[in-house]
Amino acid sequence: TISACEKGGEWETTLRLVRAVMQNRLGSNTVTFSAAISACEKSAKWEKAVQLLAVMFQSVIEANTISFSAGISACGKSGKWEHALQLCGIMMRRCVEANTITFNALISAFEISGAWEKAIQICSWMAQRKVETDTITFSSAIGACKKH
Repeated sequence: TISACEKGGEWETTLRLVRAVMQNRLGSNTVTFSAAISACEKSAKWEKAVQLLAVMFQSVIEANTISFSAGISACGKSGKWEHALQLCGIMMRRCVEANTITFNALISAFEISGAWEKAIQICSWMAQRKVETDTITFSSAIGACKKH
């Protein structure tokens, strides 16, 4: 299944299965795409993750918090904080609720790239909007500052 491939990091197999599901009109949905995006994220294939989100945007399949968070994480792990930030902006414009995991993925993207000011801005933004923070939030922000 797609979920099993995602857990195993089999991004190529996952993408083939998603394509087959779509071509055969077998009812691809948000869960299918989110699993595929997560597989790409685990395999550092940020471009593929973004492409899957683009397919979702062009179809009737709604991207949710999980799909966006996985896409943001995929971009961040590859040092593409600008793309991660763009996805977060699209998420907000589409009124998809971002959560702690979403913002942690974004802060981690800033940490990897050394964009410490942005990491601090997101922490501040989270506090203002009463978004729950956790150890990952602060360790990633501190890690970004260490690179300064």
